Amino acid sequence: MKRIVILFSLLIILFAVWISSDRQFNLSWSSLNKYFQPPQKIDFSVPSEKVKILSEESVIIQTVEKVSPSVVTVSIVKTRSVGRMFEINPFDPFDIFRQQPGTQKKVEQDIGTGFIVSADGMIATNKHVVADSTAKYKVVTKDDKTYEVQKIFRDPTNDLAILKINANNLSPVVLGDSTQLKVGQMAIAIGTALGEFRNTVTVGVISGLGRGITAGSPFEGYVERLDNVIQTDAAINPGNSGGPLLNSSGQVIGVNTAVSSEGQNIGFAIPINVVKDSLAQFNKTGKFMRPFLGVRYKMITRDLALINEVPEGAYIQEVVEGSPAEKAGVKEEDIITKIDGKKVTEKDGGLAKIIADKKVGDKITIEIWRNEETKTLTVTIGEYEGE
Repeated sequence: MKRIVILFSLLIILFAVWISSDRQFNLSWSSLNKYFQPPQKIDFSVPSEKVKILSEESVIIQTVEKVSPSVVTVSIVKTRSVGRMFEINPFDPFDIFRQQPGTQKKVEQDIGTGFIVSADGMIATNKHVVADSTAKYKVVTKDDKTYEVQKIFRDPTNDLAILKINANNLSPVVLGDSTQLKVGQMAIAIGTALGEFRNTVTVGVISGLGRGITAGSPFEGYVERLDNVIQTDAAINPGNSGGPLLNSSGQVIGVNTAVSSEGQNIGFAIPINVVKDSLAQFNKTGKFMRPFLGVRYKMITRDLALINEVPEGAYIQEVVEGSPAEKAGVKEEDIITKIDGKKVTEKDGGLAKIIADKKVGDKITIEIWRNEETKTLTVTIGEYEGE
């Protein structure tokens, strides 16, 4: 009975406390009902206005549809000997192995890509794609129209070439600005992959900038050293060379040039601003020009310089007669140590790299070491004409 009385007393006390708290904090059964109301209905109806969602997929599709008509396949046409063989002639002991002459066969093969840069038939591609000066070339547009290449202009400084065909009212590409590129931005490549699959589209990002590579063509066996190129993971296969690398706006930001044989998803492209400079020069003069100093030299490395107690630089072995170097007073056995205050070192590309960055007509100051004395000469860069 005592336990029941105690329990009953506790219940009365708790009830009194609850009544007082209800008055103090304004709690009541009605106030608690709001926490147990059923959830309101959610409106899942679609708004009447149309909403356009711009996805990565739509960007790629729009870019490809816009630029593909301006991308062409480059084909080589060449005559080769086929079927040449030896046969055994048992009736002639003096000529048992008789050679059967082969037959001449015309071979046509897709080897690269290009893109239209003017409505009157100028097409940009890689120089290594059209390196064989004995062969003839054709271009095939997306709508399967074939044109004979009438003239090829090869840039002696860069891995670039301009093809001229007889055509009008073509759709040229829009050239972008490669100085504005950022690592990680979208990159789209179009080309004739493996020399077989025309207008192949691959997508990736800009993986790196300012790379140095050796570019070439597996079809022609031609290689060339290139600096300051764009690296991308958009798949670039043999046959893609010369095709455009695009940004998401459909502007050409580079010329697809090479793929690394030592890794996967590593491709390279020449920055489009290099192409724009070459095109501007070509449109102005009708030819490509290379800066020309007029010397034959050998680089003296730091180790050789220490051993021979001479400065590091370019040791002049020969001065071309009538060249800018001869006119400025450069002589054999001189060592060019600086150009415009910049040291001439092998690790930075040597003398050729510095001269290649100059323009025809530029006046430069060269510092030479002659007979243990330092002299300063002024040279006007000359012109070495390409094809």
